[in-house]
Amino acid sequence: MSALTPTLTSDSAPIVRATLGPTKTALIPSFISLEGKIAPFENRRSNLASERTSVPKNRRGSRNAFPDRRRGAKGLEAPSGSKLLGVKFPVSMLHDFVRTSLSVQELGDLLTMAGFELERIEGEVLDIKVMSNRGDGLSVFGLAREVLAKDAASEPTELYHRAANRFADLPTDGPANPATVAIETTDCPRYACRVYEGVTNGEAPEWIRTRLQDAGMRSISLLVDLTNYVMLELGQPLHAFDYEGLAGGRIVVRKARAGETLVTLDGKEHALSTDAMVICDAERPVAAAGVMGGETTEVSAMTTRVLLESAAFLNTSVRRTRKQLGLNTEASYRFERSVDPDGVVAAILRFTELLGSEGSAVVDVYPGRTERAPVAVRPARARLLLGMDVTDAEAETHLRRLGMDVRPDGDRLKVVPPSWRPDIVREEDLVEEIGRVHGFDRIPETPVRGTAAMGGPQGELLLEDRLREAIVRLGYVQAISHSLRDRHPLDAPTERTGPRNPGSPEAAYLRNSMLPGLAEAAARNGGKDLRLFEIGRAFAPTEEKTVGFLATDGSGFYDLKGDVLAAAAAAGVALAVGAHPEGASDARFHPGRSATLFVAGSAFEGEPLVVGEMGQIHPAVAEAIGLPEGAVLAELRVEELLAAASPERRLKPVSRNPANPRDVALLIDRSVPYAAIERAIAASGGDLLERQGLVEVYTGAGIPEGKHSLTLRLTFRKQGGNLTDEEANQARDAVVAALAKLGGTMR
Repeated sequence: MSALTPTLTSDSAPIVRATLGPTKTALIPSFISLEGKIAPFENRRSNLASERTSVPKNRRGSRNAFPDRRRGAKGLEAPSGSKLLGVKFPVSMLHDFVRTSLSVQELGDLLTMAGFELERIEGEVLDIKVMSNRGDGLSVFGLAREVLAKDAASEPTELYHRAANRFADLPTDGPANPATVAIETTDCPRYACRVYEGVTNGEAPEWIRTRLQDAGMRSISLLVDLTNYVMLELGQPLHAFDYEGLAGGRIVVRKARAGETLVTLDGKEHALSTDAMVICDAERPVAAAGVMGGETTEVSAMTTRVLLESAAFLNTSVRRTRKQLGLNTEASYRFERSVDPDGVVAAILRFTELLGSEGSAVVDVYPGRTERAPVAVRPARARLLLGMDVTDAEAETHLRRLGMDVRPDGDRLKVVPPSWRPDIVREEDLVEEIGRVHGFDRIPETPVRGTAAMGGPQGELLLEDRLREAIVRLGYVQAISHSLRDRHPLDAPTERTGPRNPGSPEAAYLRNSMLPGLAEAAARNGGKDLRLFEIGRAFAPTEEKTVGFLATDGSGFYDLKGDVLAAAAAAGVALAVGAHPEGASDARFHPGRSATLFVAGSAFEGEPLVVGEMGQIHPAVAEAIGLPEGAVLAELRVEELLAAASPERRLKPVSRNPANPRDVALLIDRSVPYAAIERAIAASGGDLLERQGLVEVYTGAGIPEGKHSLTLRLTFRKQGGNLTDEEANQARDAVVAALAKLGGTMR
C-alpha cells in the first residue's frame, strides 16, 4: 500500500511523497490549482496496453464495470461492436504540462480550431475527438503541444520540457536486466522493457485514482493504474507482466504459430491466426501485441517482480489482430493511430519515476529505426492555398512550435517531421499545419470574384444532349441497361473484363457494347416494330461512352444510315459511310450490308477517323437472339464523335421564296462511292443548293453490267427573291458537269 502526503518545497511547488515500502519513496510533483488546492500532476485517463481488461457498458466508467478479479489487462476492452471515438482529459492534467490563463471553454475552443473536435465539457474534463491519423493527440502531452503552438501567452512547465527531452534526466541503467528480448517480426520496430524487484502492488494513491476516474477509467491496482496514467500523459501504452509467469525470463515478439491459443485477461480463450503478432515467453504466447495481455502473466496483489513492456507496433498489424480477437482496447486504439517510436523508453522512465523504484537496466531493441526524409514547403504556396497572408517567418515559427526541424532553403522551407507525426508526407500536409497554428478563423472574408457560369449543360455535355434529343426526334425510344452482364452474340470483338468475384454468371463481365442490352430490351418487348437507342459507358476494354441504335420496324440499311447521320449532324459532326477494310468485317453484321462510320473529310487528311459501325444484323445472330433478320444496328463512340464536333452552330435565315426542285437520272459505275457523289454535288451546287437526296437506285433492264442508275433530287432555293427556271437549270447543269468528272452520264 502506498501513502500520500503533500509537502511544500522552498519554491512553493508541492511534492507528493508516495511511500512504496519501508524505505522507498517516490517524489511526485504536483501543481496548485486555480482554486488554491494541491493536485498532483498524474494523469487519469490511463488505459494502456498494460491495464485492465473488462469493459464498462459506458466506457467513461460506469459502476461495477470491471470485475475485481481482473487486474493488468493489455488494454481497456470496449463492449462488443462499440467504437472508441473520443478521449477524456482532465484539465488539471493539462496544467501539469502548460501554464495558461485560458478557461476550460477557451481551451476546448482552441483545440477545436486546431483540428481536435470538442465533443463536450464535463466540469473540468474535456472530451476530445481525435482524428484517425493524429495518434499524437491521444495524450495530455500532445494536446499541451497544440496549446503552446496556438497560444503564445501559454508557457511550458518543467514537466513539459522533461517530457520533450524524453526524460533524459532519469537513468536507463541499473542492475542487470534478467530478461532477454528477441524480435522476430518486422511488425515490431521497437521493444523495450525494465524489471522491478520487491514491488508491493497495493492500491494507488487517491489523487491518481481520482484522475483516472475523471478520465473514464476505474482504478485497479498501483501497477495497473500507473501504466494507465503514463499512457494518458504520454500516449504510450504500457503493459505490466508478472515476471514469475514468464517462462525462461524471455520475451519473444513474433507471429503466432498454427494451433496456438491465448487466454486473455477477460478470461476468454482465443485461437490465434498465423498473421497475429504476439508476445511470447520461452514456451508460449503471453499477450496479443498491442491489444490485451494474457491471464497467465496477470499482475496481482501477490506480484513482487514485474516486467514492464513499452513497445511500438505496426498499426495495421494491431488492427488486424484486434479484429480477429474481437476486442477493442485503449491500447489498440492508440497503436492503430500510431504511437511515437522514439518515446518508448521515455514512458518507462516516467513510470519508474512515479513508481519510486529504481528498476533494472532498460533493455531496448530498436531494429526499425528510420530517418525521416525532409519535406519542402513553399510559404508562397501556403498563402495561395490558405487564402490568407502568412509571412515566411510566421510559417517557420508555426512549424517549429509543433516540434518540427525547419531549415530555410531559398524560397522554401525544408522540414523534417518529428517521429510522432507520420502523417506529414507532402507539402500540403505542412500547409495545413501552418494554417492550423496561424488560425483558420483568420482567413479573410472576401466577396466572390469572377463571372457567373452560363446555366445549363456546356461543352461536351451540351453536344451529348443535342445528340440525344435528335435521336428522340427521329422516333427512337431510350433504353437503359445494366453495365454488368454475361456474354452475348452482339458483344464487340474486343477483350472482356469484369469483377474478380461476380455476384452471378449473368453479371460476370462489363459490357463492351450497347447492342446486347438493346437486343434484350427489344426481345422483351416483342422484337418487332421498335426503334431503340442507349447512351452509356462501355468497356472495350478501356472505358468509353457509346451510343447504340436498334430498329426492327422495317427500316433498312439506308434508313438507319440517314438517322445516324442526322443525329450526328445535330451534334455538329458530319459523318460519312465507308466499306470495312479488307479482312476487318464485323461478325455481328450481315457481310454485304454493313459499313464503318467516319468523320467526313478525315479521309483526305490521312487515315479516316472511324467512330462507329452500322449495318443489318447477321442472320445467324438474329436467329440466335430472336430478332427479325431485317433488324438494323449501329454503334458510335460518343467521345470520339463529339471531339470532332464544331461547338458553334451555323444558322441561316429561312427563305420566304418557293423551292425549285430538279431530278437527275445518273448512270455511273457501282465502284464510285456515294460519298464522292455527295461531295461533288455539294461543291458544285453553290449557294442555291438547299438539299440533295437519293430517290431511287435502278439496276434492271437497259443498265449495263457494273453500273447502276441513281435518281437524285436536287432542291434549289434563292434567298430574297424567286428562283427562275433558267437559274435552276444553270445550277443543275453545274452539278451534272461535276458528276461527269466521276464518270457519270445523264440518262
